[in-house]
Amino acid sequence: MVAGAIVAAIASAALQAADNLPSILISRQLSESEHLASGDVVRLSDSADGSRVQQFRVAGVYEPTPDPARLGAVIREVQLHLPDLLNLTRQPETPAGSEYVETINVALVDPGDASAFSRDVQARMPGINAQPASGAAESTGPFIVLRRFHLAIAIVTIVASTVFLLALTIMLVDERRATVGVLRLIGLPIRRILVQLFIEGILIATVGSLFGLVLSLVSEGVINRFFQWRYDTALIFVRVTPEVAAICVAIAVPLGVSATVVASWALLRRNGLRLARR
Repeated sequence: MVAGAIVAAIASAALQAADNLPSILISRQLSESEHLASGDVVRLSDSADGSRVQQFRVAGVYEPTPDPARLGAVIREVQLHLPDLLNLTRQPETPAGSEYVETINVALVDPGDASAFSRDVQARMPGINAQPASGAAESTGPFIVLRRFHLAIAIVTIVASTVFLLALTIMLVDERRATVGVLRLIGLPIRRILVQLFIEGILIATVGSLFGLVLSLVSEGVINRFFQWRYDTALIFVRVTPEVAAICVAIAVPLGVSATVVASWALLRRNGLRLARR
């Protein structure tokens, strides 16, 4: 009985000590690789030799913010409260309270005030560089090059697909030359036939655009899941937004209709008897 009481007292004291430990958050990758969970007690040190060790209690597991610049890297991170971090990293000869920070993130109630807040801070505190965090990464060199590369690929793809679509449309229209010749011989004017082909072109281009959107939405989920699994990240690799879908439809439908009209006009300029011959 006495031994059981002693063990219970020791366990209670250990639990109380663990509850008084400073708390930390660990990344999901670190939790999975080291088999850690909420409530576990870990020992951290700021030196490679493991000196000046401090104990912390894991308060939770978080998913790291997706970062394209760290794609492929296994993110093993620990987030500490600022006082705990200073206590862990402060050198013995450094007086407490003499530390300094290089970057401060400020969350605004209205994100739309970011530009005005940035100007106000720089006017009040000369020498401080304040800029909105949103869009800052995309304004750096690698992202500018990547955006221009995507634009060049998009232009080349549209031009090449337009030429291919025009050649395919000419072949399809040429197969209907006998039908068009009969319509010309029975008295239908060229304008009437051209309007009919124009309507057909609108229908075909619209259906093709909708099919392409459905295919892209299905591919979006497949591509994201595969690469998220491959690189163990929550980064979104492909996103089809309503704006992107509207731009695609606005480009695809006019191009499809234009190809149909151009191919049909080249065919309708021929003589009706030549078109109707077998």
